[in-house]
Amino acid sequence: MTPTITINSKDYAVAELSEAAKAQIANIQVADAEIARLQQQLALVQTARNAYAAVIKRTPTLIA
Repeated sequence: MTPTITINSKDYAVAELSEAAKAQIANIQVADAEIARLQQQLALVQTARNAYAAVIKRTPTLIA
């Protein structure tokens, strides 16, 4: 079975792609990995923010 890649809902045989296309696919993979990393970081920061807000809510003396 020939390895394929799907781009915009169309399958392409990797062996038939130009070197330039393969380079762009590598760039897409790097970008996708960075997006995933940033989404994880965002989730972590949102969780921390919610925890800080919860402390304020539970501690009325913190509110002037």
